[in-house]
Amino acid sequence: MVKALAILFGLSILLLIISLVRTKKTAEKTQEAIDMFHINLMKEINDVKESLNNIELDMEIISKEAGVQLSAEEKKLRREVLDLYKRQYSLENIAEQKQMSVQEINQIITTYVTPQDERGKAAHEG
Repeated sequence: MVKALAILFGLSILLLIISLVRTKKTAEKTQEAIDMFHINLMKEINDVKESLNNIELDMEIISKEAGVQLSAEEKKLRREVLDLYKRQYSLENIAEQKQMSVQEINQIITTYVTPQDERGKAAHEG
């Protein structure tokens, strides 16, 4: 009886050790997969940052060549107005949100929206 208990106890210790080793290997593989995902994500983030930086530089070059000098607030306002317009807000709603007149909003929008865009909209509406 004592021999059987000793054998079972030894076997249970052996199984525990095997289980711990396998758990450790699985944890290492999982950590390696997480690390690879993190590395790939960081590469993509860096690529996006580089693209954004290039776009900002391109915009700066274009605005200097065109001779347009806007303050940061003016750029932000124009960006927000154009975004709202492209999301199909009415001129009245945009003017109300930005606390400006409809004519001022219309003036900003007509600067950036080409007549071709308007014709395309009219063709789709009709």
